[in-house]
Amino acid sequence: MEIAGYIASVLIGISLGLIGGGGSILTVPVLVYLFGIDPVLATAYSLFIVGSTSLVGAYPKYKQGLLSIKTALIFGAPAIAAVFATRKFIVPAIPHDLFTIGSLAITKPILLMLLFAVLMVFASYSMIRGKKEDENCNGVALQFNYPMILLEGTVVGVLTGLVGAGGGFLIIPALVLLSKLPMKLAVGTSLLIIAAKSLIGFLGDIGHQVIDWNLLLIVTALAIGGIFIGNWLSHKISGDKLKRVFGWFVLVMGIYIIIKELFLK
Repeated sequence: MEIAGYIASVLIGISLGLIGGGGSILTVPVLVYLFGIDPVLATAYSLFIVGSTSLVGAYPKYKQGLLSIKTALIFGAPAIAAVFATRKFIVPAIPHDLFTIGSLAITKPILLMLLFAVLMVFASYSMIRGKKEDENCNGVALQFNYPMILLEGTVVGVLTGLVGAGGGFLIIPALVLLSKLPMKLAVGTSLLIIAAKSLIGFLGDIGHQVIDWNLLLIVTALAIGGIFIGNWLSHKISGDKLKRVFGWFVLVMGIYIIIKELFLK
């Protein structure tokens, strides 16, 4: 299973390189089901893996002029504060045993996996839909809806802190709608936001979790290697078609996790 986990780690990076997102939604399931890591700890590991991989992916976007630093700072500030507070205070405060439904005991790990699965279903919808957006990045006049950006950034930060996903499927539409960014600029900007809030959120786990740095760094390195492969393949494979296929895969995975956590324990 560990060998499968290492292969899947490369695939996480490849999907990020190919379609600019989506790979982070697989990180927690890979860590839990292939490496046997506790779901609560897996969400912490995922923040580090997703943050590091996104940071590497953001650099070429910056060099190509497909990244808005100002937008990243405005949107990222509330998201970073929210994800750090969630990892530092909220996640440790959630009790292990929550409630029971009949004979089913809902525990903290089960709750986090169910929340993650629901987010996977929502993420799959945005990928399957495949809506075309304006990609012209020249002469973009940025417009900021500050109250909505503050609210959206906070919500994304809390969700990221709880489940360990990058939240690109939430951030990109928000940047397009609330900051009027073209899609290509939104994708590059989201990578920087994801990197900052994920890595700072991970710092909130220091002292609360025992980190296996050897495993964490190996998986991160494989994911980073995968993003370079994905970038190379992106010039040879249709990103729109691949995004839809990947969306269906994420949908099936999300439904599987819900069934497994509720009925196959």
